[in-house]
Amino acid sequence: MIPVEHPVPKEHLMNRFDNQTVLVTGGTGGQGSSHVRAFHAEGANVVIGGIDAERGAALADELGPRARFTRLDVTDETSWSAAVLATESAFGALNVLVNNAGVQNPPAPIENTEQATWSRILDINLTGAFLGIKVATPALRRAAGGAIVNIASTMGLGGTAHYAPYVASKWAVRGLTRTAALELGRDHIRVNTIHPGVIATSFILEPAAGATAAIADFYSPEPFAIPRLGEPADVTRLLLFLTSSDASFITGAEYVIDGGLLLGPALQNETA
Repeated sequence: MIPVEHPVPKEHLMNRFDNQTVLVTGGTGGQGSSHVRAFHAEGANVVIGGIDAERGAALADELGPRARFTRLDVTDETSWSAAVLATESAFGALNVLVNNAGVQNPPAPIENTEQATWSRILDINLTGAFLGIKVATPALRRAAGGAIVNIASTMGLGGTAHYAPYVASKWAVRGLTRTAALELGRDHIRVNTIHPGVIATSFILEPAAGATAAIADFYSPEPFAIPRLGEPADVTRLLLFLTSSDASFITGAEYVIDGGLLLGPALQNETA
């Protein structure tokens, strides 16, 4: 007799992040909100870290009881401590940290870049990730391990004229990630980096404060091997993989998601 297969009711299917809690910094932005919604859809409790209380609270209200907003200034260790405490108080544990918060400098050559601009960009993009790892590590240990992903940039893999503070911050995040991976691996905490290319969010499509041109103005996707701008969901899908048990043997790694931007110009079909 051939056994009859009975489909598992949808409500009984396990999501990858059931019973896990994820903290996403910069959680109200274009990429951040995509990450938050996707983790939530996969069963996670989500904590939206950011400084825009109105947008953060609205997103948490939209998602319901498995979501919280916490005000988080990533440059302030006390703010980090409060955010991690709020996460554990609300959901009992912290399993995944996504260091997504970041800002761009207005384009300028190094000789015309103010030191205050340099300091602000590194404080948010680099010190913010450092403090996140520092403060979240004890909580991840209490949860018997977990994952950290630092969102860097393809600008952290090469030089880009007029963006010295941003480029320097993202290069430094690479070293920070590798060091943390070495220090935390025996605690069952994996640490990896994602390097997005040109992603269609306001961060790319609109000028940074003090700038007159957007980053997208300098990066036409026409010569890319995959000739389009990236979408936040492209990055989110990679993030979900890296923070899931499917990636349990991956740490200290760097994942580029740029449609072939760093490869150089692709040949057109008619000349190939």
